[in-house]
Amino acid sequence: MESMNKEEGNMEHGMDMTKGDPVRLILAFGTPLLFGNILQQLYNFVDTVVVGRGVGIDALAAVGTTGSIHFLVLGFVMGMAQGVSILVSQYFGAKDVNRLKRAVTMSAYINLLVGIGMSVASVAGSRWMLEWMNTPPEILDMAVVYIQRIFCGILISLAYNFFSGILRALGDARNPLIAMVIAFFINTILDVVFVMGLDMGVAGAAYATVLAQGVSALYCLVCLRKVEVLRLKAADWRMDGRLLARSFALSLPVALMNAVTAVGVMVLQAAINGFGALYVAGYTAASKIIVILEQISSTFGFATATYVGQNMGAGLPERIRAGVWKINMAVLVMNAFSALVMLLGGRFLLGLMVSSAQQDVVDIAYHCLVFLSCFLVALGVLWVVRCSLQAMGDTVFPMLSGFLEFGSRVFFVWLFPRFFGFDGVLGSEVSAWIGAAVFLGIVFGYRMRYFRHERAIIQEA
Repeated sequence: MESMNKEEGNMEHGMDMTKGDPVRLILAFGTPLLFGNILQQLYNFVDTVVVGRGVGIDALAAVGTTGSIHFLVLGFVMGMAQGVSILVSQYFGAKDVNRLKRAVTMSAYINLLVGIGMSVASVAGSRWMLEWMNTPPEILDMAVVYIQRIFCGILISLAYNFFSGILRALGDARNPLIAMVIAFFINTILDVVFVMGLDMGVAGAAYATVLAQGVSALYCLVCLRKVEVLRLKAADWRMDGRLLARSFALSLPVALMNAVTAVGVMVLQAAINGFGALYVAGYTAASKIIVILEQISSTFGFATATYVGQNMGAGLPERIRAGVWKINMAVLVMNAFSALVMLLGGRFLLGLMVSSAQQDVVDIAYHCLVFLSCFLVALGVLWVVRCSLQAMGDTVFPMLSGFLEFGSRVFFVWLFPRFFGFDGVLGSEVSAWIGAAVFLGIVFGYRMRYFRHERAIIQEA
C-alpha cells in the first residue's frame, strides 16, 4: 500500500476530519457548501423570476412541471457520481494514495458511459414522460422545449458533480463554493440576456443554466489538477476490475435510490397537475423556495458523509456516532428557524416571482410553502442519516429507503386527496420524509454496533 504520509504536505486544499470537535468540523466544512448549493438552486429561482416576469404564468408552470423529471434523470447521474466521493473520503481517511487515485479513474469510466446513455435516452423520452404526468396541454410544448435543452447538458452536469464531489471528499469546500459563485452570476446575466433581451423564452433559461454549470465544472477541474495527490499517471488509468466493481456497487444503489425517489415525485407532480395550471404555478413558485431551504438538510448531510467516510477509513466509530448525533440536533434547529422565517416572510419572497395581479397563485404558493417548511425537520434527519450510511459503504439500505419513499408517496397521494383535497397531495410528500427518516434511523443504530465488521471489509477490499 502506498502511504499518503509522503504527500500530506501537498493536501493544502483538503481537511482532515479525523481529529478535532465533530460539530465544529462539519459546520466549518458544510457552511461554504451550503452557500454554494443555495447558489446552485438559485439558478432555478432566477429562471423562475425571469420566466415568470418576462414570459408569463404559463411559462412559469411549464418550467415548474419539469422539476420531477429533471430530478429523475440528473438524480440518477448524480448518484453514479457519488460513488467516487464515498471511496475517496474512505481512502483519504485511511491514507491510501494508490487506491484513492484508482478510485477516481475507475469511477470516471463508469460515469462517462452512464452520462452518454442517459443523455440520449432522456432527450428522446422527455415528451412521453411529460404526457404521462398529465401535463396540461397549454404548457406541454414549452415544458418539452425547456427540459430537452437541460438534458442535452447532462454530461456537463455530471462533470461538475464528479469533480466537485472529489474536492468535497478531500475536505475542500472552498473551491466548489467559488465555482458556484462564478456560475451563479453567469447564469443570472445570461438569463436576462437570453430570455428578456433576445426573447428566447424558456429555451433561453435552459441555455443559461447549462452554460453556467459548464463554467463551474471547468473551474473544479482546474482546482483538481492543482492537488498533488491527484496527479494521475498512465498507470492509474489501467483497468482494475475489482475496484471498478466496487465503485459501481457503491454508485448504482445511490443512483437507483435517487431515480425511484424521483418517480415518486413525478407521481406527486402528476397529482398536482390534475388540479390545473393555477395550482401547478402556485406549487412551482413555492417549490423554488422549498428546494433552497432543503439545502440545509442535504448540504450538512453531504458534509457529514465526508466526516463519516474519513473516520470510517481511520477506524474511529465513537467519532462517527458522536458527530452524527450532534449534527442532527444542529440541523433540526436550523430547519425549525427556516420554517419560522417562511411563516413570517414567505409572501414577500413569493411576490418576487409572481405579480400582485396573480393573487390566487400567491395564496396557493404561500399555503404550500408554510405546510412543507414545517416538516423540514424530518427531512434533515433523513439526509444526515442516509448520507452517513452511504459514507460507511452501505448504499443498499439507503436505496431501500428510496423505495419506501416511493411507496409512501404513491399510496398516500392516492388516499389523502380523497379526504383532504390539495392538502392531501402535500401530506403525501411529508409522509415520505417521515417514513424514510424513521427507517434509516433504526438501520443506522443497528449498523453502528457492527462497525468493526465494516472496517474489516474496507481493509480487505
